[in-house]
Amino acid sequence: MTPIGLAVLIPFLGACGVVATRKSPRVRNCVLVISGLVNLFLLVYLLLGYLSMSRENYDLVQVLFETLPGLRIAFHIEPLGLIFALTAGLLWPITSVYSIGYLNAGNDPHQTRFHALFCVAMGSAMGIAFAENLFTLFLFYEILTFSTWPLVTHSRTPEAVAAGRVYLGVLLTTSLILFLLAIVLVGSYGSGLSFIPGGVLSNVSPTLVTVLLLLFLFGIGKAAVMPFHRWLPRAMVAPAPVSALLHAVAVVKAGVFALLKISVYIFGFDALSSLRLHDMILWIPAITILLASVIAMRQDDLKARLAYSTISQLSYIVLGALMANQLGMVGGAMHITMHAFGKITLFFCAGAIMVFAGKNKVSEMNGLGRSMPWTFAAFFIAALSIVGLPPAGGVWSKWYLALATLETGQLGLLAVLMISSLLNVYYLLSIPLRAFFLPADEPPQALENRASMVVPLTLTAAVSVLLFFLADGLANFIGEIQW
Repeated sequence: MTPIGLAVLIPFLGACGVVATRKSPRVRNCVLVISGLVNLFLLVYLLLGYLSMSRENYDLVQVLFETLPGLRIAFHIEPLGLIFALTAGLLWPITSVYSIGYLNAGNDPHQTRFHALFCVAMGSAMGIAFAENLFTLFLFYEILTFSTWPLVTHSRTPEAVAAGRVYLGVLLTTSLILFLLAIVLVGSYGSGLSFIPGGVLSNVSPTLVTVLLLLFLFGIGKAAVMPFHRWLPRAMVAPAPVSALLHAVAVVKAGVFALLKISVYIFGFDALSSLRLHDMILWIPAITILLASVIAMRQDDLKARLAYSTISQLSYIVLGALMANQLGMVGGAMHITMHAFGKITLFFCAGAIMVFAGKNKVSEMNGLGRSMPWTFAAFFIAALSIVGLPPAGGVWSKWYLALATLETGQLGLLAVLMISSLLNVYYLLSIPLRAFFLPADEPPQALENRASMVVPLTLTAAVSVLLFFLADGLANFIGEIQW
């Protein structure tokens, strides 16, 4: 078993370890965190090896087994997959610590089930990140859906069960009807299912390429492109750590990552940019960006507002993939990481506000920053990143996306990005400003009494600032992708 295979296997072993140690909560929690740290160590090892050794050593494919001729479960390493895997891998142990504190605060009786499924979801994310072909990607994509569905319904309330039905219904319908059909068509008319620089559709008619692009765009429901977005806000009935998993660590990032990888290695830039309807298709994510931002402005429930913000931000990445140029791809790939750390911080803060203050409405947060200064300071920094303002990393991913629109002559799309960012200012930055500067509804008191929750949200906010200074290196690394 090579380090690539181990990086995929360890989370599943961690799930087994969590179940095996369920009678000792402290040991179980240690197994959860240690599994994440070991996985992160392997990912850093892979990154350092990729950077220091000849690339030929990393072009080798690890094949686990072949089910049918041409259908094999296999993994490989390339920059795009490493970025996604490292982002999810770094957030795993941080989210584990936060979830332990959150679930303990509520005396949750089903923590073992929660943590075991969380590990399975992380293993699925690793499988998607390193997938060598569409078959492998689809397999782990479906495992991710089934492992996160019980997390959405974790509380077992009627509302959670209904949300779970929507979650499973939308994601399975889109994947089994549209995504799977697209894979079958690629296997039938393309030169194979493997991810190859330049794509595998060179001999396919432009009409079929257009059909395939639309099938992938709407079939990968985890990217939450409208109108297949309804599952995401409905899933906000889940606990805050699940929301963090959905929005930052695994689920939605797996969707947009899959679209990025398919755009580069299945279609290729030449095939995408030559489509007659290319300019029209670009407006599908653009409309999602604007509509989701407008809807977010009208949400008083904090998690619902953040959910619609995520729908909007995901389509930034989709737009970067579809623009079919290097600037767009760099911006989209960077936004996976920038948005992940910003949005997970926002959901950590939302969970902390609920646990510490018992509030989940934006209108209830007047003056709350005096009682929870660390939480709302982290919220402010993360909001800066989502908006695209310094000194947070999100400014650079949006910068590259804006440059990509100029390179393609899409001034209308540039206007969409600018208008959306202005709307972000209103519906995100208004929250910490309300918390710090409006009169408090209740006398201020120290509420942040759980370090296991405050430290993770402070750490992820700090990383958002650190990414502002590391963006150039990240962009250069993405530039190594063979377009």
